[in-house]
Amino acid sequence: MAKTSVIILNWNGEELLKQFLPSVTAHTISEDCAVVVADNGSTDGSVTFLQDQFPDLELILFDQNHGFAEGYNKAIQQVDSDYVILLNSDVETTLGWTIPLVSYLDDHPETAAVQPTIRSFHQRSHFEYAGAAGGLLDRYGYPFCRGRILDRVEEDFGQYRDVLPVFWATGACLCIRKSDYMSAGGLDRRFFAHMEEIDLCWRLNARGRGVVCVPSSVVYHVGGASLGKENPRKLYLNFRNNLLMLYKNMPGKRLYLTYAIRLMFDLLALLHLLMQGKVKSSIAIVDAYRDFLLMRRSYREKREENLLLTKKTLLPGEYRRSILIAYYLRNKKTYNALFRDRQKAIRNEN
Repeated sequence: MAKTSVIILNWNGEELLKQFLPSVTAHTISEDCAVVVADNGSTDGSVTFLQDQFPDLELILFDQNHGFAEGYNKAIQQVDSDYVILLNSDVETTLGWTIPLVSYLDDHPETAAVQPTIRSFHQRSHFEYAGAAGGLLDRYGYPFCRGRILDRVEEDFGQYRDVLPVFWATGACLCIRKSDYMSAGGLDRRFFAHMEEIDLCWRLNARGRGVVCVPSSVVYHVGGASLGKENPRKLYLNFRNNLLMLYKNMPGKRLYLTYAIRLMFDLLALLHLLMQGKVKSSIAIVDAYRDFLLMRRSYREKREENLLLTKKTLLPGEYRRSILIAYYLRNKKTYNALFRDRQKAIRNEN
């Protein structure tokens, strides 16, 4: 068996495979690292392309689209490796990209998961929205990154080269111990897609298993290949899953105050979309809240289990203020500006 399996989940992504899979196979130079493609019931020519052009590549075939979360859960169950790397099909890798990630996990048994620096494929000097140099979460559950706050993405000129514990690592390129993945319950299949990696990393951090950004490994991500940034379905999943994630993981003393303030912020977002004429996006937020309320009861046992297993309540990469207020009212547009007085705002525990 290979020590590490790089798993690419594909659904009708033949063109992406043609563009990016050659770089993955060429740049994954460790002899103890295998590249695996798990196909989520594609109906295009993906499978034929893989069988014709990459006959030696391990191929896992599913008969339907299980979504990002359950697709990876099923694929990871089928590989026999110590480490697995979840890699989006729209990622261009660099030579030896897996080596710093695997080496860090080898040397730090207390760490469950790591991510590389994620740069933009189209604007290569800049970080990429979906992960940048590691993910954080504000006190009301809004995620942001070292290198990306809200929609403002920074240029990468070496300002975030330190290895740093973070709140979450991006699902675009997530290297994790299989044992930690399985013991934490994997990705939540009911999320289908979006926020599932943040939910998983919350569970890992809360149980004392670290999540870290290792910037010496670099990949380039296109982003938005499955659902575009303005897609109402994507907006719906982000809002619904974020609310469910808070319910699953946040201690009770904080949860209900958080929800009250979130409702205010999200109503403002809804009104802003309406003023822009984006009716479908506004409806998506309403639908997200409706379905969250309908689904919440089914998560009660999972919430109790997560809180029972929680060892830490102040987590690395947790911003103890509002990122919206910091950005819009205090004009804090970058990570370094936000955390200039880091001790007042963040807990990073080694």
